[in-house]
Amino acid sequence: MSNMTAAPFSSSADRPQPGLRERKKIKTREAIRTATYALVKEQGYDATTIDQIAERAEVSPSTVFRYFPTKEDIVLTDEYDPVLLETLLARPADEPVPETMRYVMREGVRQGIQEDIEVARMRTHLMVQIPAVRSRMMESMSVTGRMICTAIGERTGRDPDSLEVRVYAMSLIGGLMETSLYWAEQGHQDDFASLVDRALDVLEHGLGKETR
Repeated sequence: MSNMTAAPFSSSADRPQPGLRERKKIKTREAIRTATYALVKEQGYDATTIDQIAERAEVSPSTVFRYFPTKEDIVLTDEYDPVLLETLLARPADEPVPETMRYVMREGVRQGIQEDIEVARMRTHLMVQIPAVRSRMMESMSVTGRMICTAIGERTGRDPDSLEVRVYAMSLIGGLMETSLYWAEQGHQDDFASLVDRALDVLEHGLGKETR
């Protein structure tokens, strides 16, 4: 989950399907992303320029910047967060928040990791290797955390700006960030979904007894 943008808290069935203009925007974003991933794989992140990305995607550099303010945004931004917000708000009203968030996080893993594992590996590798990418991800996930606060507030009736809700939401975000870094640092050998479950166990139950 990265670079979450505000979205109406309604089911996808309630929203009109994207029109031609929106479909063209999605197609352009995907072309820019695809070009960036290919160039980074070929020559590395630092060597990849906006001009090269624009040429490969067959758009102008100004178009790239219109869709993605920074190069870091290209490799970090996805389309999943509004869907995950809807998933969170669609869960049963009486479901405990930890169960809801575990379901939502698993769904996020399924969509953001398992559906394109190579892109996920590249993103998390860059988070470890490139300070600018890691910094931008932290900024982006802070926005995601505020959106989670709003969603939890709507579900539970709590003040989304209360200390408790903010600490809980940002603990989830921080846990996800550290899990992503750990996964990359370990060479992506572990199953990411299992690592996320372990992280959620820590947040829900604490560290437990130390094992040696």
